[in-house]
Amino acid sequence: MDSKMNRLRTPLGRAYGLGSARSGAQTWWTLRLVSVAMIPLLIWWVCGTIAHIGSDYMSYLHWMGRPITAVPMILTLIAVFYHMAVGIQEVLEDYVHVEWLKITLLLAVRGGAVLLAVAGIFAVLRIAFGS
Repeated sequence: MDSKMNRLRTPLGRAYGLGSARSGAQTWWTLRLVSVAMIPLLIWWVCGTIAHIGSDYMSYLHWMGRPITAVPMILTLIAVFYHMAVGIQEVLEDYVHVEWLKITLLLAVRGGAVLLAVAGIFAVLRIAFGS
């Protein structure tokens, strides 16, 4: 009976909800949400850095070491490196057709993003809590 009912449906009705891989929309929405979150974070970081042009290294460290500065900086690092990794992953999945090379590059990109994010977070925490 199921097969008979399926034959009565239009091709669009049979294909509705299947999608190409059933996961593309989630990645698209995730990237959009992270992008929206990065807008105020990056504006804050650029304005804060511009405000310290001409000041000495110690005053910049003092500013970066405050909790009100360190927390948004850590959030910025997480958002930027996550966005970068997912964006490059999308490009690699679309344009690299040799499977072993694609997997190798994906692992390198993810590993590099995690490594750089952890290094940046460690640097901010070290400044915030002192050496």
